[in-house]
Amino acid sequence: MENGAAPTAQPVIVAIDGPSGTGKSSTSKAVAAQLGLSYLDTGAQYRAITWWMVTNGIDLADPTAIAAVAGKPEIVSGTDPLAPTITVDGYDVAGPIRTQEVTSKVSAVSAVPEVRTRITELQRSIAAGAEEGIVVEGRDIGTTVLPDADLKIFLTASPEARAARRSGELKGSDVAATRAALIRRDAADSSRKTSPLAKAGDAVEVDTTELTLAQVIECVVTLVEEKRAGK
Repeated sequence: MENGAAPTAQPVIVAIDGPSGTGKSSTSKAVAAQLGLSYLDTGAQYRAITWWMVTNGIDLADPTAIAAVAGKPEIVSGTDPLAPTITVDGYDVAGPIRTQEVTSKVSAVSAVPEVRTRITELQRSIAAGAEEGIVVEGRDIGTTVLPDADLKIFLTASPEARAARRSGELKGSDVAATRAALIRRDAADSSRKTSPLAKAGDAVEVDTTELTLAQVIECVVTLVEEKRAGK
């Protein structure tokens, strides 16, 4: 830059992947806010399209029916890490997409290739438009959506730790049942043919089992700052 701006001002694209309950969302939002980056929760987009399918009575046991309407809903994601928003056809769905009904159906909808193509295009356009850089969290960001991301991080944790966190989020739900549900979702997401949940070969793996959220955030912030400094 001609005005001699510091190299740390360069935009950086950070991909954070991993299964549910690893601290992905809390970490991604906090890191983005701390470093002045945009933030995108890609899982919310899949939940949004699933919510639309449920609301419109689409037969979710029929991938052909899902594929036929994958392009219909207008999904808009706000990328402010301090107040992320998501709307479908102008309707605020931040609350409705977190219901158990949507949670139980999102893997089936997400597995349909036409859905993944539609949402992946949306995610890439948002990342490309983030002038200051962006933290994108999901399950296939580093492998499929943004394979050229500047930094790829894969968060992991033991099933027990993840279940304890999720049941805490879900207000006292059964930890054993939550653990079983997480393992089922992992299996579904890891085995689907299109863009499965997987760690990119060049991703930095961070095991969050024994770490506090603050420690995970500190670790990721350090990784991003090191990447920026080396640009």
